[in-house]
This record gives sequence, C-alpha cells and structure tokens, in this order.
Amino acid sequence: MFESDNIIPAVALRGLNIFPGMVIHFDLSRKFSVNAVKTAMKCNGKLLAITQKDLDSETPGLIDLYKVGTVVNVRQITKLPQGVIRVLVEGLYRASLEDISMCEKKYLEARIVPIDEDDGRIGDDPIYEEASFRALLEILTGYMQYHPKVSRGISSQVSPDMPMNEIVNRITMNIPLPYDKKQEILEGQTTKERYDALSKILCDETAIAGIHADLSKEIKDKIDKNQREYIVREQIAMLRKELDGNKEISDEELFHKQADELIAGDDIKEKIHKEIKRFANIPDSGSEAAVQRAYIETLLELPWDKAESDNNDIGNASTVLDKNHYGMDNVKERIIEFLAVRNLNSKGHSPILCLVGPPGTGKTSIAKSMAEALNKKYVRICLGGVRDEAEIRGHRRTYVGAMPGRIVNGLKTAGVKNPLMLLDEIDKVSNDYKGDTFSALLEVLDPEENKQFRDHYTELPVDLSEVLFVATANDVSNIPRPLLDRMEVIEVSSYTENEKFHIAKEHLLKKQYEQNGMTGKMIRISDSAIKDVIRYYTREAGVRELERKIGQLCRKAAVKIVSDENIGKVSIGSKNLSEYLGKRKYLAISANEKDEIGIVRGLAWTAVGGDTLQIEVNMMPGKGEAKLTGRMGDVMKESAEIAMSYVRSVGPKYHLNEDVFTSNDFHIHIPEGAVPKDGPSAGITMATAILSAVTGISVRCKVAMTGEITLRGKVLPIGGLKEKLLAARLAGIKKVLVPTQNEKDVEEISEEIIGDMQIVYVENMNEVLKHALSR
Repeated sequence: MFESDNIIPAVALRGLNIFPGMVIHFDLSRKFSVNAVKTAMKCNGKLLAITQKDLDSETPGLIDLYKVGTVVNVRQITKLPQGVIRVLVEGLYRASLEDISMCEKKYLEARIVPIDEDDGRIGDDPIYEEASFRALLEILTGYMQYHPKVSRGISSQVSPDMPMNEIVNRITMNIPLPYDKKQEILEGQTTKERYDALSKILCDETAIAGIHADLSKEIKDKIDKNQREYIVREQIAMLRKELDGNKEISDEELFHKQADELIAGDDIKEKIHKEIKRFANIPDSGSEAAVQRAYIETLLELPWDKAESDNNDIGNASTVLDKNHYGMDNVKERIIEFLAVRNLNSKGHSPILCLVGPPGTGKTSIAKSMAEALNKKYVRICLGGVRDEAEIRGHRRTYVGAMPGRIVNGLKTAGVKNPLMLLDEIDKVSNDYKGDTFSALLEVLDPEENKQFRDHYTELPVDLSEVLFVATANDVSNIPRPLLDRMEVIEVSSYTENEKFHIAKEHLLKKQYEQNGMTGKMIRISDSAIKDVIRYYTREAGVRELERKIGQLCRKAAVKIVSDENIGKVSIGSKNLSEYLGKRKYLAISANEKDEIGIVRGLAWTAVGGDTLQIEVNMMPGKGEAKLTGRMGDVMKESAEIAMSYVRSVGPKYHLNEDVFTSNDFHIHIPEGAVPKDGPSAGITMATAILSAVTGISVRCKVAMTGEITLRGKVLPIGGLKEKLLAARLAGIKKVLVPTQNEKDVEEISEEIIGDMQIVYVENMNEVLKHALSR
C-alpha cells in the first residue's frame, strides 16, 4: 500500500497522450516503467500516465514531464519478448503532477493532485450549448475533408446530449494530432478552455492542409504542363522530319558521332559510348541528366591523342628567346639542348624544369617565350595558395558541382596533349585537412607515372608524358624533397646593373611607351637617366620596380605634353630626373674610407639580391657576457657563438690573457636593425671583427668576406655568391675573401660582375686573418 492516495506509481509516455474515458494499450520497455506497472497491479491498479516533453530523455525528471497527466486503471498486462510488456489501461480522471522521483523499488513515484472537473458544459443556455456543438462538428467536418484517413465514425460517436467535456475528449482521442497539441487540450482548466483549444487547433490544421493542397495542385499542374509541352515538341519534331526531311539529330546521336570522330584509343571511346547510352536512359528533367551531360562533354573536349607538331628549329628558338629576353643564358641553353635531343630522338621524355629565382627576374615570361619558340600551346596554372588536393586531381562526380582538376582543365583549354604547361609559384602551395597538394603533384611531375594520370572526375587515364612542364619558385626550401627530386632546377639569378640597363633599353621602354600612348618623337629618356633610376630609385633582384618607375616617367611626361601644347618633346636626363621621380630613395653603399678596429664588411644574400653588411664589435669592461643585436636569426646567433669560441681558442697565439674574455663584455651588432638577418655565411666576418676588437688590430676597409666558420677555424662554402659579389663591386670593395669550395661557382660568374675585384680563396681562419688584418 502507498502512504497516501495522492502518491502513486507513474509511467512516462513518449509521443502518447491518454484522456479520461479512453481505453488503450501501449508497450513499455524501460525497466522503471515496467516496475511501476507491476507495483500498481499488486495494489489498487491505479497508475499515473504522463507524457514526456523530450522524447529522447531516458530517465525523465520533473522538468522533463508535462504538468498534467491522467490517472488510469491497469486492466491487463501481456509479456512480450526481450523484456517488453503490453499494458491495457482505461483513463479515469486528470491529475496535476506536483513531484516525481525514483523510489527504492526502482520505479517512478508521483505525488499528484486530482483536478476538480466542472459540470462538463460551456454555458447555462441549452441553445448556446447546441450551437457550440454544431460549430465544433462543422469544424471537424472541414478538417476531415483534408484528412481522409480519419474515421468517419467520429461524428456518430458524439451527440448534443453528451457533456461537452466528453465530446472534446472523444474527438481529440480519434484524430491524428501531434502529442504536444493534444497535451494543450488536456491541460485546459475548464471545459470552455478545452473546447476553444480544440476548435483553434482544428481550424489551424484545416488551413494548413488547404494551403498544402493548393501548393501540391500548383506543382502538379506545372509538371503536367511540362510533360504536355515535351510531348507536343517531340510530335512537332517528328512531323517536321516527316514533312520536310529535317536531318536534325538527338543529343545522344550527336554525342555518339562526336565520340566516333574523337582522336582517342578504343578503350576511351568504348567508355564514352557507354556513358552516352546511360545518358539516353536518364529523364531530361532530372538533375542527373545535367551532371551526365557535363561529364560527357568534358570527355569529348579532352585531347586524348591529339598532338601538335613542335618547331624543332634550333635557330628559330634562339632568335625568339633572344628577342624576348636579355641574359638568362642557362635557361636558353637548356631549351636548345632539349630541341637538339628532340631532333635526334622524337620519343624522348619532355623535361620537367623548375625555374628558381627572386621575384621579377622573368621566370614566368621566359616560359611563355619557350612556348612561342617551340610552337607549343601555352597554359598557365597558378598554384599560389592552392591547398585542396581536388584542385589538382579533380572532384569525384558524386559531389554537387564536381569538375576536373586544374591539370585536366589545362589540357582541355590547350586542345592538344603536348602543350607547355606553366606551374606558377609552385613553392606557394599549402596543405590542410582536405589533403596534401604536394603529394598530388608527385604523380603529375613523375615521367614514369604521368602516362596514366587519373583525374577523380574523368575516371580515365590521361597521358601527361608529352606535356612540357615548367614550374617557377622563389624558394626551393618550401618544396618537399621528393617533389623537388622530380624536377630539373635551373637557377635564375638576380640581374646585374648592366643587364637591367639592357632590359630597360630593349624591352621596358618600348612596352611602357606603348601602354602610355608615347612615341620616340614625344619623349626621350637618356641612358644616364636609366642608370640612375636603376641605381638610386630601385633596389631589387628583378626589374618590376624599374618598369614601374619608367611607367611613372612616361605618365609625368604625358601630363606635360597634354598641359602645354607648345612642348614638342620631353627629354629626361640624370640632371632633371628628380623632377619626375622625387629625391633619391637609395644611396650607394660604399666601402669605409679607413681601416678600423672591430668593424668588418660582410656579404649577404636577400630575396631582392645581394647586400653588404657592416659587422661591428665593441669590447667593454664587464663579466664576460656577449650581447647580440641587429635582429639576428637563430643560425646567425649560433655563428656568433662559434666565432667567439674560436677567438678564445686562438687567444694565446695573439698573446691574449684569458681574463680578457672573463673581465670584458662583447657587443656584436649588425646595422639596419629593423631588417631580419639569418644564415651562417657571416661566421668568418664575426670572428675577424671579434679578434680585431680584442687585439686592437684594425681591419682593411677595402676587404669584404663571406663564409661559414667551424670551431676549428675551417671555412665552409656558402650560397648566393653571384649576388654577393655584385653587391661588393657596387660598394667599391677591392678584395673579397671566398671559401675555396666556392671556386667552381666563381668560374661561372661573368667578368662583368667581378670586374677588377680580387677574389681570394680561403680554407681556414689563418688565411682570412692574413688578408683581413692590417698587420
């Protein structure tokens, strides 16, 4: 027995409401619900059936249940497999839920308050009661027009003689309303509130069903109209064909004809014909038809075996390359070699070149000139910022908006299988969660694998072996080693001042005159002005800024010509150059005028060419600490530490006491502190500066040096030598100390860069100090 009649077992129902007077059965599987039913059967058979708000809640509490439920009488329990029971109950009366909790016997125990019902009518006037009944019946009839599955016997189950609360319960029990709507009716305090709630819900549902029916009819009418139009068009086409012999063919026949004419292997044609037959069986109105059509059109547009004859004339290639580009001899030489081999062996692999150099040095434009010289179609694919593997391999056709990758699209654009394909900015490729783009490029750039390159979209092997791939990059350190190993790297180094002058005279002036509407009769820019622009207004490895400055001169001249009709020709020389470009932006870095202690001139490579670095070392009383300033990177800081250790190890040779290093602090500084600096090539420079500072021996001002140092004083090779020597020559340096292992690199540098400089090869610090120190 329970402690009170107001405390009874409870079951939480999911998606089900029970009303007073309702006889219904339902299944229970949750253990605590089964326990509640069994406990009720042992006692008086009473049970609270209350609906859950959240159907997914497995252990509902007070906040998960509605506030009003129905006390039911359990009539029968039937056991089903897997611990499920089927319960037959009869609704007795409504009750308000005050509290609920899990009792010791593992079932929900509810504290309830029975709801006092009114007399079941909504008014004292029998006429008003009759009118309300008829109104509700009329609303129900309208509802049933849009819900034919609702039993027509509901109307016969209610009569005007029945109390209105019983009528409301019977109607609500027998119509398919959502459980939250039924709960709203169950929770009405009075019969009038419940009557109004039922009437409003039925009216709303009827209106929604009416709108839905109208929309369905409208859509159906449109579909029927399209079908009628399609049938009529087909009939007209057939009649026209019969009457005037029209030869118009269907899309399927046209595709088959194009596939037969396609220059491709039999396996490719067989696959395309198969796809065309599949396309013919797809309804035109479906979205799948558009996807299949796009796929077939892509396959038909690809140049499977269509190739174009190359121009293998070496003389023509040399003429075209020399006409469009000044210098770049190593690139031109490699193209001539390719043509020579192609003349001897037409079946040889096309090379995969990677042009590496600073920005603005003509890497992209030389690729275009290569295509012109070889009479190849030119396709440029910019890889900067590409980080999705699908950009290379394509998207699978299962995805919406799928398309081929950039490589296959490039072939489609070229229209032949042997174009020159430029992979621009290959070092700017990045990766993310969508895949490794560099790995996708491995197959593209491998001569042994790209014969059978498979794009995810085409799903057919595409032959890339005859494509002449040319990649460009600024920094090969960003390219993974396996990918770099598949390419032939050609260095495109910085231009010398003389090369820039010739490029400006032979190419840039003509280009800017044309872009700005100028002719040689309207403007004259002297050779000295061009050289001053190069020397004092630009500082770059390439010629992009130089071209912009020449364009600025042309625009300023255009303003003068348009403003004053009396000006026949604008002449720009070194004397009036500042009137057009303003004050000089850069001053020439020159060597020091006198020998100094602790100051050594080093050489550095930057992204915009070579530069000279003045390394300064000060020694002052202290505790043996070393301070490094000038925004040095980690590698350069380690070089400074190695240089300091070396100098300490050779101190006795220069009669230095050990307390020199323990009782003094050393400050190593590289001017232009806002510019980041890194690399090991300043090692011998810092060692020389430190030794000069501690011994008091001055360093020769006309000597510059570059090289990595070891703890034993050996000098190791460095890179970027051409740019470094060019910077040294512009600074007026007379002697440059270079690692012996870089001798082969010096031999490849033109005399124009070296000039009258003396190049001294050094193997160890003893040789460096012999040439650097004044005594």
